[in-house]
Amino acid sequence: MAEEALAALGVDGAAAAANALSLPAEAYGNDPRLEVMWAMKAYNHAEVYFNLISSVDPKFLKLTKLDDKIYSTFRESFKDLDLKVLTHDQLKSSNAKERWRLFCNQFEGLVEDFNFGTLLRLDCEKDYVEDNTVFATRIQFFAIEIARNREGLNNTVYMSNRSKSSSPQKPARTSPSLSPQTSTNHWNTSPKFCWTSSASPQKKCCHLPDEGAF
Repeated sequence: MAEEALAALGVDGAAAAANALSLPAEAYGNDPRLEVMWAMKAYNHAEVYFNLISSVDPKFLKLTKLDDKIYSTFRESFKDLDLKVLTHDQLKSSNAKERWRLFCNQFEGLVEDFNFGTLLRLDCEKDYVEDNTVFATRIQFFAIEIARNREGLNNTVYMSNRSKSSSPQKPARTSPSLSPQTSTNHWNTSPKFCWTSSASPQKKCCHLPDEGAF
């Protein structure tokens, strides 16, 4: 369980990991203790956000104080980017990285922790499952999800949850059980963490950031 992973770090290890989580994404190394902490933090953020768009009409959500600026700047930079289903090349290719770098750097000093690591769904109609989850910076997450909310793309998740409202209530999600694995995925060979919970027995995985992710 997540609590056991924390306990295994010890006081010094937990303190070091907590300090590391306050650093920009490119500062992450290969320390397994930090990878566990990062995976837990990213998982919690992903779960909270998905629960939010499942229970509140996404078009009414405001993710930051600068939503209008983020959205307008994003669409100026990525006019034709289809956000319904993103591809890895649209985020990770050499050309894409350069375009994203120019966009992201405009928000340095404006959006807190703009280049911290988080998780992003490729297909906006699906949950955070292994083949639908990719590592991104915080400002990328904000830009894409603000646009998806305003353009009605996240409405499918919301409506799907509403249609299930008459069904027996599912138990609340619990803390994940994390386990490191080695990825053999063709698009990313970095380590990954997988988790399950009593309320969501399907295994979910995310790839940890590697050097050069930006």
